[in-house]
Amino acid sequence: MTYIPHSDGERHEMLAAIGVDSFERLLEGVPESLRLREKLNLPDAQSEFEALSLLEGLARKNQYGNEYSNFMGAGAYDHFVPSAVGHLTDRSEFKTAYTPYQAEVSQGTLQVIYEFQSLICRLTGMEVANASMYDGGSAAAEAVLLALAHTKRKKIAVSALLHPHYLDCIKIYLGDQDNEIVVVNHDKGNIDLDDLQAKIGDAACFVMQNPNFYGYIEPTIQFPQIVKQAGALLIAVVNPISLAYLKTPGEYDADIAVGEAQPLGNPLMFGGPYVGFFATRRDFVRRLPGRLAAMTEDTRGKRGFCLTLQTREQHIRRDKATSNICTNQALNALAATIYLAMMGREGLKEVAKLCVNKAHYLKESLCSLEGVEIPYDRPFFMEFPLKFSEPAREVFDRLCDKKIFAGVPTSRFMWEDDYLLVCATEKRTRAEIDHYRHALQDILVKDAVLP
Repeated sequence: MTYIPHSDGERHEMLAAIGVDSFERLLEGVPESLRLREKLNLPDAQSEFEALSLLEGLARKNQYGNEYSNFMGAGAYDHFVPSAVGHLTDRSEFKTAYTPYQAEVSQGTLQVIYEFQSLICRLTGMEVANASMYDGGSAAAEAVLLALAHTKRKKIAVSALLHPHYLDCIKIYLGDQDNEIVVVNHDKGNIDLDDLQAKIGDAACFVMQNPNFYGYIEPTIQFPQIVKQAGALLIAVVNPISLAYLKTPGEYDADIAVGEAQPLGNPLMFGGPYVGFFATRRDFVRRLPGRLAAMTEDTRGKRGFCLTLQTREQHIRRDKATSNICTNQALNALAATIYLAMMGREGLKEVAKLCVNKAHYLKESLCSLEGVEIPYDRPFFMEFPLKFSEPAREVFDRLCDKKIFAGVPTSRFMWEDDYLLVCATEKRTRAEIDHYRHALQDILVKDAVLP
């Protein structure tokens, strides 16, 4: 381990203290297939100036989002972030703050957490929310763990149109536990109610997404009743922007609402860090993962904030902890809190309305071209799948040459359906959408005339 700044003598002294004669002895339990035997592909030591030049050169190899028209979605969305969000989150008292182990000293941090929780409750229509989660996928997995603990059942039902990454996260969380995951099929883009009825019987929960992975809006009248009658919990994975436009999970009687708060004031940032939210009914408040901030009064009657219901293992609970989540994404949650406070109810509605209108204009524009169709004619929010006469990945690659990120090929998720998942947020302009249509038409026409 020559990259750790210790002398040979210091290393030998540490090894002797723990009773081994070499560092290799510490790795005997690590499978050979996981061991790195070759040297890391790194250049020789350089000066600061040379290292910065090298890193800038590597960065230039990326296709920079602001230089392209971005129609990608699939869980990470290119929304407008007001400049005030960055100015406030960059303040040193926020940016350098860490987990409030001596919580009551950190009144500002606790107030931010409390405000975040309050806003998430208002947004989702639920009664209680925690201080945030690592991301949307881990929030969904923690919701499943809550359902398993509450119902004492072993089976989990998930929608076929749940984000594949979320399903992967659930599988990782469950690990080698004695649980069964069953997938409820979809019927032309929406939950197959007959299949749900057949599979929900002895399940702890049903995990669905609305809008679902393909962007279609799930009808929220019938399936909640099917889930409730089976004694299972309904876990709704939701896009927070859509909640200004669609029914909230609270309105269709979901037990738990989770999702990714990246659309709320957090830029794309090469995929992270992001921040998950977790909201539920008051019945499950003592099973919440992570932590909860509450408002109280001090001995002088002055308003203050404190951490309460700290059910993680580090806070005394040990093996009785509801979760081993060790922190919350406080800085990202702060960005979401500032964004929601700035936008307000009407501002968020306007963002959602713009997304809907622009996405539908995009759909009508692209589907007017020969060789382009939407596989299922269902209501959608701001993204939808497209089917082409050639592989979606090839369409994506060729439009990249025209400075367009045309969508997300579903083949990257190893799905059988070869679609391009296309999204339009409030940032996309009519000029960008028209450019997309003309560029797509150009490559499709060239394909049609080739022998």
